[in-house]
Amino acid sequence: MDRGLRRGEDQGRGGWFSRPAFQPRTTRRRMRLTCPVPTHRRAPRFSRPTQATETQGRRHEDPQLAEIAERASSRQSRDPSPRPHLRHQQDEPPLQGAPGLKQGLRAVVFDVGNVLYRWDPAAIYRDEEPARARRFLDEAATFAWHAQHDAGRPFSETSAELAAAHPHYADLIARWRSGFGDSLTPVDGMAALVDALAARGVPLYAITNFSAEFWAPFRLREAALFDRFAGILVSGEERLVKPDPAIFALARARFALGVGEGLFVDDLAGNVAAAEAGGFAGHLFEDAGRLRAVLEAGGLL
Repeated sequence: MDRGLRRGEDQGRGGWFSRPAFQPRTTRRRMRLTCPVPTHRRAPRFSRPTQATETQGRRHEDPQLAEIAERASSRQSRDPSPRPHLRHQQDEPPLQGAPGLKQGLRAVVFDVGNVLYRWDPAAIYRDEEPARARRFLDEAATFAWHAQHDAGRPFSETSAELAAAHPHYADLIARWRSGFGDSLTPVDGMAALVDALAARGVPLYAITNFSAEFWAPFRLREAALFDRFAGILVSGEERLVKPDPAIFALARARFALGVGEGLFVDDLAGNVAAAEAGGFAGHLFEDAGRLRAVLEAGGLL
């Protein structure tokens, strides 16, 4: 499970507690001043696949399509329109998607932890004495320890090793597995956003860093939401963890997404950057409202 970090916090730490508008200008002609050019509101933040990835995606294009794309790219550089532009929308030939979608972008790929569901391991121990629970999470059940589950190690092995090193926390270690579902609660507005995308016929996918054995009961509990997804890639099942480039290559192959066809949404900048390098458009998640604005700008809503 991707760790819930405050913005800017180092992912490597052990403990849990631990973005130009057009400038108005005047022109002088025979000592007359014209009206200023109106300013336009900036479009929502929408990051895109890297140029290197796009070049790879166009390597085998038909020469006629390549010429069309080149002319479109040239027009874009002269277009003063304030509307948001997606790089792959100009550089790739038209792609078929659900009605109303812009060319290129056609699907959304979500992270789960801290995007669809807030993850707070401290919630497992809310009935425990607060100081002891905090020490346990800082000293024993660290992110580095739990990341082993995301990578595919079974809890039986990791818990035995942790209990041997911290025998005075044996009771809290045992509760990690049984109470893990309590650490996950819905993020405000995200279920409604998933519903809106599904109603539009937008294909939905997910890539999550999640223990395989913890995923099964959680997926069952949240079937009302996850049944809307066409595919979910779980790190613990694949033995691949974000931001490994291999997990994004696997996702594009399994979900049959071309370069720039999928918008990847994650709360960690490193994961978003790796996804963009792997052929996705990317959005660094902050809240449902900002994501909705990006989806509307991209033609998905």
